[in-house]
Amino acid sequence: MSTEERYKLVVVGGGGVGKSALTIQFIQSYFVSDYDPTIEDSYTKICTVDGKETRLDILDTAGQEEFGAMREQYMRSGEGFLLVFALNDSGSYDEIQKRNIGQMRCGKCYCGCVARVV
Repeated sequence: MSTEERYKLVVVGGGGVGKSALTIQFIQSYFVSDYDPTIEDSYTKICTVDGKETRLDILDTAGQEEFGAMREQYMRSGEGFLLVFALNDSGSYDEIQKRNIGQMRCGKCYCGCVARVV
């Protein structure tokens, strides 16, 4: 069975909010309880979406501010975004708001498409 669809998903949020833990739980069905800051990791998972075999290319991004220069590139290449924040840290929600992810354009055309935000 060949892969019909392919989507690039970007996991975004501040440092230490659980982006990698959620991503690894989804990919490997394993919960990582130790915190190890990520610079950037990528994963692939084949799953069924709307009855079609779909390839998800998932980019687990750095939450630390010192990697902000990398942010623009992966924001332009993403087709969907998972915004992660900590319920016990309102500042992590504010961090999501500062990045203006909901206003990112798809970068693939001039039609003014707005990125999908999960």
